[in-house]
Amino acid sequence: MTSFEEAETEETAACLHMTFYHPCQDDKMMFRCLNFCKREQVRADEMAKFGRDPNICHYNLVDTRVSRIQFSLQFYRKPNSSELCFEIKNMSKKTKLFVDHTELGYLNKIDLPWKCIVCFGDYQILMEIQEGESLDYFETHLYLSKVPILQEKCIPLVQPLPENSIIPSLFPSQGKSPIEIDENES
Repeated sequence: MTSFEEAETEETAACLHMTFYHPCQDDKMMFRCLNFCKREQVRADEMAKFGRDPNICHYNLVDTRVSRIQFSLQFYRKPNSSELCFEIKNMSKKTKLFVDHTELGYLNKIDLPWKCIVCFGDYQILMEIQEGESLDYFETHLYLSKVPILQEKCIPLVQPLPENSIIPSLFPSQGKSPIEIDENES
């Protein structure tokens, strides 16, 4: 056998892709301590902590409005399953954490969906999980967004359509007023 045939199969690691946005990033540089565009390994038995305190949090946000530990992520495997998941936990007593439309108070936790938006204060983080097999570690890959992740959509008010499906704005009445007709008349 060759060394190629004897080599162990390479395991891929689950990767949590996170895209960060804050409206004041250009002025206040609150993400300056984060390592963008480079994958980092985190041991599976460690909790990934995000917050203001660099002595406790590996992912440091430089902002006095952020809690010492804002939130944590725990990597785990479901019982009787090979499925690898992440759990997100709000560690802030002052600020609620929103995972998509779910509000988490202090010490509340939920499973992280495969793709979601996490918000607290003016912070927006798009989180996407890429599957992997490794049970020893997972990876994080951070990105910085210049535009808001949550775009407020201004949906114009839609006029009700008449039964004949003709949209009134496409056919101006040219000064004519509507005429009421009894349905029995021809």
